[in-house]
Amino acid sequence: QVQLVESGGGLVQPGGSLRLSCVASQFTFRVYNMNWYRQAPGKERELVATISGSGGTTNYADSVKGRFTISRDNARSTLYLQMNSLKPEDTAVYYCRLYGTGGVFWGQGTQVTVSS
Repeated sequence: QVQLVESGGGLVQPGGSLRLSCVASQFTFRVYNMNWYRQAPGKERELVATISGSGGTTNYADSVKGRFTISRDNARSTLYLQMNSLKPEDTAVYYCRLYGTGGVFWGQGTQVTVSS
């Protein structure tokens, strides 16, 4: 069974930084594109960033472009999201997602709160 376990969330002041991690298991991590999504209270879940299996191609939502960086370590089966210049509107639960041949799989999420 696919497992995705996020960590790294927390409370940070505006302008601060956090790095999220997502450890993947029970599938061939390097083969698949991976995503970070987020869901703020009362809002729909939205796509934040995508990375190809090799890590060579990345895409970002306009709202995070230039501030967030998605990356991966295929040797460790780990996905990352480096978040800089955080804003209160970045407050949300962040999820990693796999869209694989067996379906769509989500982690349990990690809470990020940006507040002074």
